[in-house]
Amino acid sequence: MLALHREGVDHAEIAARFKKGVDFVERVLSWTDIPRPEAEKRSKGHRPVERRVLELRSQGLSHDEIGRRFGRNAAYAQRIEDLANLRTEVGLA
Repeated sequence: MLALHREGVDHAEIAARFKKGVDFVERVLSWTDIPRPEAEKRSKGHRPVERRVLELRSQGLSHDEIGRRFGRNAAYAQRIEDLANLRTEVGLA
């Protein structure tokens, strides 16, 4: 939506393309004016799923059990844990 708005496309046309109302488009575009933290600050720390997987692993749960809790398989839990550890090693968390 923002790209179309920046190109000068009318809000009614944007709404039609997204199958939404004009008021919805204007509301979404107004949200882009809300100040947000810098990208660097947002990227620090683990994502909630990473924090939860690490917490469950520290409690001794297996990847298989964690995967079941998330409705996934053991490989999913292993990937999340590996990613969290990698983010820690490179200083992103």
